[in-house]
Amino acid sequence: MDIFANRLRERAKQLGISNAEAARRVGLDERRYAHYASGRREPDLATLVNIAEILGTDPNWLLGVLPRNVNDKAKAGLIERFSNSATGMTIDELELCIIQAEALSARRNRDVS
Repeated sequence: MDIFANRLRERAKQLGISNAEAARRVGLDERRYAHYASGRREPDLATLVNIAEILGTDPNWLLGVLPRNVNDKAKAGLIERFSNSATGMTIDELELCIIQAEALSARRNRDVS
């Protein structure tokens, strides 16, 4: 479960919070959360889902499960980072990012053709 522990710490860092603050937000005892963040213990399914929801990510990312349509680990990681970042954006910011991503994709597809 090392990937889970690493992802918990990574997500707290992305959010700019400490593990203690993450524990507080999730509603867990700080010591219990520290066990998860250090890899000493694993949460049950309900706790995993709650942690993911409160930290604005999804359980698959926390567990290191790649999206079905992406086989490249580096690309999958970047997509997940973008998705995690998007949860903190306003609708206007998110729409701007989507427009930019669509423009880049269209340009690449045009250049390939």
